[in-house]
Amino acid sequence: MKYKSVFDIIGPVMVGPSSSHTAGAARIGLVARKLFGRQPEWARISFYGSFAETYRGHGTDVAIVAGLLGFDTFDERIPDALAIAQAAGMDVSFSAEEAIPHHPNTARVRIGDGKGELELVGVSIGGGKIEIIELNGFELKLSGHHPALLIMHNDRYGTIGAVASALAKHAINIGHMEVSRKEKGKEALMTIEVDQPLTDELLQELEQLPNIIQVTKLVD
Repeated sequence: MKYKSVFDIIGPVMVGPSSSHTAGAARIGLVARKLFGRQPEWARISFYGSFAETYRGHGTDVAIVAGLLGFDTFDERIPDALAIAQAAGMDVSFSAEEAIPHHPNTARVRIGDGKGELELVGVSIGGGKIEIIELNGFELKLSGHHPALLIMHNDRYGTIGAVASALAKHAINIGHMEVSRKEKGKEALMTIEVDQPLTDELLQELEQLPNIIQVTKLVD
């Protein structure tokens, strides 16, 4: 991968021991928490590849739960995350999977409560950086390091153009954009990472566009 600065190599400010297995895992959990919008009542976490082999020794299990609690990589409460989650009534379980992933540091996170569920797959790519590569069955590429929009919509002509026009109207520059669909003409997921802050006014405007089902904002 390409590094933009020395901080991409030495990793983030964090509670150790590993930028890939600890800081990256914490960020995967934190993105899941932000997308879910609240603290989940339960979590089912599956580890693959190197994560599956070493998650206990490197604290990957502790870190990913810390993220689900809303703790960032530098939070001093990370070592106590499992106990904190238990005290908060969060039912957490872990499994090590034998399936061979596309990336050795891969985790599948299923979380939920009485109001809904969310499932995502995240990979830790080094230096504390992550990518979310799947969300509720949709393929995507989300870094979690920039303001982002996740827009569930009906797969119809003109929907992407309408969203892009709304962003341009608000002087929002698109850094990365992907659209994923399971079937032609059905539901699709638009993932847009941007360079500027996302306002509530913009979100409300997007929600009123034709064919838009749901708009979720993710802020770094």
